[in-house]
Amino acid sequence: MIERGSKVVSRKFPPIHPGEILLQEFLRPLGITQYRLARDISVPPRRINEIVHGERAISADTALRLARYFGNSERFWLNLQARYDLDVQKDRLRDRLTKEVIVLTDKARDRPPRRREKRLPSGSGADLGAVRDGR
Repeated sequence: MIERGSKVVSRKFPPIHPGEILLQEFLRPLGITQYRLARDISVPPRRINEIVHGERAISADTALRLARYFGNSERFWLNLQARYDLDVQKDRLRDRLTKEVIVLTDKARDRPPRRREKRLPSGSGADLGAVRDGR
């Protein structure tokens, strides 16, 4: 956020795909081609290309391979992907969430849960009165 006078202006950047981080922070600085990375971690070159171009997510399988190759954590790669996915969905659903999702209030939270009747398969011949009464 940036303060301008009495206003606080929020600067919003588009979410960064993990593939861009892979390319800018790992492949280019280390002089590794997409093809070499794909070969070294035993995945099809197309997978790496699609990740780098933001057309494919980093799967758990790919995260494990990248972590072993670069000597970092698989969680690093999965967290990048999860953060990206959340940011994209927040942007996409921002207005809908406020309209469609009710916030659980303190009053509702303090209410005891409604007692649900046990349901039996139809045609079971059981005494439904006994089930409702807990007998």
